[in-house]
Amino acid sequence: MACLFTGEALGRYGFPGGHPFGPDRLEAFMVEARRRGLDQKASLCDPERASPAVLERFHEPGYIERVQHLSAQGTGSLDLGDTPAFPGVYEAAATVVGSAVAAAEGILAGRWRRAFVPIGGLHHARRDRASGFCVFNDCGVVIETLLRNHGLERVAYVDIDAHHGDGVYYAFEANPKVWTADCHQDGRTLFPGTGAAGERGAGQAEGTKLNIPLSPGADDNAFHHIWPRLEAHIEAARPDFILLQCGADSLGGDPLANLALTEKAHSHAAERLRLLAERWCHGRLLALGGGGYNRGNLARAWCAVTEAMTDL
Repeated sequence: MACLFTGEALGRYGFPGGHPFGPDRLEAFMVEARRRGLDQKASLCDPERASPAVLERFHEPGYIERVQHLSAQGTGSLDLGDTPAFPGVYEAAATVVGSAVAAAEGILAGRWRRAFVPIGGLHHARRDRASGFCVFNDCGVVIETLLRNHGLERVAYVDIDAHHGDGVYYAFEANPKVWTADCHQDGRTLFPGTGAAGERGAGQAEGTKLNIPLSPGADDNAFHHIWPRLEAHIEAARPDFILLQCGADSLGGDPLANLALTEKAHSHAAERLRLLAERWCHGRLLALGGGGYNRGNLARAWCAVTEAMTDL
């Protein structure tokens, strides 16, 4: 059984005023999911809000307080300008984190084998600051929760968003318990400018991180060419839990990136990771939506992931 997190509180994480990451993204996905009957194939789960104590598993207290202040103020910028404050941004961002943590802990408790949180995967946020539309890093909070609160020994994080997951990579760069595999548009051509192939981890964690930059225009053929390397890396990790950040901005036609994948790449990634999860970690697979700013692409890619996770 798979669980799909949805609901108005989760959809509130979106920036107003025509921002690319607008508050209409969840409904754009859910309209297509309902059309395909996916709301009948998955259990629908209500969103939950993370407490400050949960946020502090990854984020610094002073930064959390700053977000609370700007949220109450309703104006200002949380980074250099891409991530504006709006009234209630703290509550919305905390709901993304709380839903991701609830999804992961539901998997660990055996309430469901797999889960998808479409408004999630905010992989740019750092421990002490926002970045790239990401206020709190739900991926990072989940990883810390799995390692510190549940005692897991090996977590695998796979990221197929067009943008490098720098907030996850650098937070766990020297942690050998976290294996990452991230394919993304070459950082020399796209924000955040990181994720070179030579970034393989640090210290005792060297070799536990895999970055695969793709040239602008890379399509499904390029994705399938590099996928065996990515899959072999996760296989070598023998993980206790797998996270997939399945950003849809890697599809052709996204206004903020230059790759040319189709939703078939996302389907393939989810299907293969589902099989790896069954082999190594009792089926434990959590998908997080990530980026995607063409609403049709977003709906198709996330539906492909949901279908792959709900097919038995």
